[in-house]
Amino acid sequence: MSTVNTKDLKSLDQFVDEQYGKRGTEKRETFEKGYERFKLGFILQQARLERGMTQEKLAEKVGTNKGYISRVENNMKDVRISTLQKIIEKGFGGHLELTIKM
Repeated sequence: MSTVNTKDLKSLDQFVDEQYGKRGTEKRETFEKGYERFKLGFILQQARLERGMTQEKLAEKVGTNKGYISRVENNMKDVRISTLQKIIEKGFGGHLELTIKM
């Protein structure tokens, strides 16, 4: 049985700093933007699955097509706030709230 040396463990923040640089650098900002898009697609996909909905059913409720929903969930398509609001409100029966952090 092997043991893990905890001094060799890194936090996620440390790992990201090493791989992509400190916040504010171009490489890190590119990573952060991609990560935010990934999170949004993942959150939407999980909300859809939790409701037992197919991409087709969600698209029907929102007034779009399955391909669009797939591209949003897979971070291949930027989504406008108005469209995101439709997905949340019409598709999931929820309410979209936005926060700006400085």
